[in-house]
Amino acid sequence: MAPGDVQDRDPSRMADLLFCEPTELYNILNQVSKLSRLAEPNYLCLLDVRSKRQYDESHVITALRVKKRDHQYLIPESVDLECVRYCIVYDSNTSSLELCIRRQLEEEEEEEEVEREDKEEDTELLPGPAVEFGQILIHFTRQPVYVLRGGYECFSGMYHFFRTQKIIWMPQELDAFQPYPVEILPGRVYLGKISQACNAKMHKDLKIKAHVNISMETTPYFIGNADKLLHIKLEDSPDTLLFDYFRHICHFIELHLRLHSVVLVFSTRGISRSVAAVVALLMHYNEETLKSRVPARGWSCPPEKMSLPSSVDRIKTIPHGQTLRPTYSRQSLMGTPFWVTPEP
Repeated sequence: MAPGDVQDRDPSRMADLLFCEPTELYNILNQVSKLSRLAEPNYLCLLDVRSKRQYDESHVITALRVKKRDHQYLIPESVDLECVRYCIVYDSNTSSLELCIRRQLEEEEEEEEVEREDKEEDTELLPGPAVEFGQILIHFTRQPVYVLRGGYECFSGMYHFFRTQKIIWMPQELDAFQPYPVEILPGRVYLGKISQACNAKMHKDLKIKAHVNISMETTPYFIGNADKLLHIKLEDSPDTLLFDYFRHICHFIELHLRLHSVVLVFSTRGISRSVAAVVALLMHYNEETLKSRVPARGWSCPPEKMSLPSSVDRIKTIPHGQTLRPTYSRQSLMGTPFWVTPEP
């Protein structure tokens, strides 16, 4: 399917062209059902529009290189774009959907590896390569097409462990892919499960410095160090209530945020107790109600079929428009957070 086929598409079915933040792509790459969702053929189509030389040097895992013919981008034939949930395209460093000054025929020159350092190049106002290709893709998809903000340079700088030179991924390799904890506050708070909390490589890559363990299990990290480990021993059952622990959890995490320490919040499977704690943290951190936190802003990583324990139901009894709030001022560095129910 070539770009020339665009004219045959129904304009009313055009999708949107939007930006995707690096943390959003990170979380999309780490979604899980029973296995990594990267193994699902219609889950993610990640497209690299950089030159062949740049792609071969390194690219984001599972990314496909977009080829050109006669200076026109070719739509990948191996992907059914109409059925893809996430279609994300990236170049080197695009950070705007607007026009920018770009070298004419820039990509073609790189691919042919022609030396032009001593010659003047023609320049003009053009969209970035990712935006240019994204404008073509919106004619073929039902879901929005996303352009990765900051491109490969920004993403690989933040998540160097997702760089690869691997081009072909076998289904069994994707099935065996070990997802990382999802990112709640970029580079600061992560949400995961017990197996991730025990993974030394993930600890090193994410620079984890503290744990909030909401399970009966233990990990080999921070044993006996109350400054770096908050272990709340609660069973995973419908009757388990976390509400009484929210103050302690939020205080512990907030102290580490001030120290610029990276915190991992986890439970056995990372889908119930730890999620409730993270929801409470976001409500506290942003001074929001449960209703404004979940539907309005959405999740940092949209959880498919995540169940929240009854602890969160207790938060719902607080009148809408009011919020759990700390009794101390945010400007006070020595304040101790204390959850209070607002007066009616």
